[in-house]
Amino acid sequence: MKIPFSPPDISEVEINEVVDTLRSGWITTGPKTKLFEKKIAEYTNTSKAVCLNSATAAMEMTLRLLGVGEGDEVITSSYTYTASASVIHHVGAKIVLVDNAKDSFQMDYEKLGKAITERTKAIIPVDIAGVMCDYDKIFEIVNDKKNIFNPSNEIQEAIGRVIVLADAAHSFGATYKGRNSGEVADFTCFSFHAVKNLTTAEGGAVTWRDIPGIDNEEIYKQFMLYSLHGQSKDALAKTKPGAWEYDIVYPAYKCNMTDIMASLGLGQLQRYSEMLKRRKEIVKMYDEGLKDCNVDVLKHYGDDFSSNCHLYLVRLLDKDEDYRNKVIEKMAEKGIATNVHYKPLPMHTAYKNLGFDIKDYPNAFDMYKNEITLPLHTLLTDEEVEYVVEGLRGLL
Repeated sequence: MKIPFSPPDISEVEINEVVDTLRSGWITTGPKTKLFEKKIAEYTNTSKAVCLNSATAAMEMTLRLLGVGEGDEVITSSYTYTASASVIHHVGAKIVLVDNAKDSFQMDYEKLGKAITERTKAIIPVDIAGVMCDYDKIFEIVNDKKNIFNPSNEIQEAIGRVIVLADAAHSFGATYKGRNSGEVADFTCFSFHAVKNLTTAEGGAVTWRDIPGIDNEEIYKQFMLYSLHGQSKDALAKTKPGAWEYDIVYPAYKCNMTDIMASLGLGQLQRYSEMLKRRKEIVKMYDEGLKDCNVDVLKHYGDDFSSNCHLYLVRLLDKDEDYRNKVIEKMAEKGIATNVHYKPLPMHTAYKNLGFDIKDYPNAFDMYKNEITLPLHTLLTDEEVEYVVEGLRGLL
């Protein structure tokens, strides 16, 4: 068998949506993007959503909206993909990395509390593999530190504490204590990249909780300005007869979503509940097949949380990097593509050059050194899942 790691699941539903967009004559940001934003807001139980060209752009534009910049600090996990931290660097703030808790893929919340200073403006917790973080604990921590928070713009002042900006690239469709990803953190940023549960090829979105005293329409307007050069009218508004004129309010960025991308997402949303159901079935098959092996797997379901089953993370207990890497090679020889999530940021050249050292993040290294991620996608058949399980069991 040949089992790819995470191919996109594209059906005639998505193809028909894209064809409809191509035939409409409107392929950049327009009616389909606005409809997709409306559908995302409905799905996440939020008042508004903004669609952009990536989760990375969503996080960076949110930091800019919040006025985060030089002299500020933003905290995130050492165990994540670079986007969670690079956006902090982009806006000129200082990256503060927190180690994992022992034997956990989540941040050490005790260390998180200690990392907050008078300069801290935001925390970017990471919902890894589709499992949401302990947001009640995070909000407890930031509320305990309210007295040292120094707001520097209107939104920061209205919130009145360190802002919780969720990197929810993995968690669209997940829940935490009965609430959907998107309505829990102050701001939540999703990814719709090709390997994600719901894809627009490239793409992302940001949602936010209502902020007392702040107009949601004004927040939406600011995101539009940031994402389209600071231009006072988008292309859709300029199509009105005689409405050619526009202003550039400030020299901003270019990261809007297109209607072609949004039409893919609209098609995916129609099928999403069934796609999540299939992912849950696959997770149960993996859990059952590996239960008597010397491994530890990420728990996707509990009494107060439900994952969207984005990734299946396995730790090969009592093993090291070399052993794990050999398993990956042997699985590839069997036609099974696997991956690693993640190589901690302090192990990468860019972050070493910023002064980070993996020795300061021992728990993150311990999670990484024997982690292997198995294929988990909705094109997998039961037979293929069984083949993956037997392949890994045989090697172990």
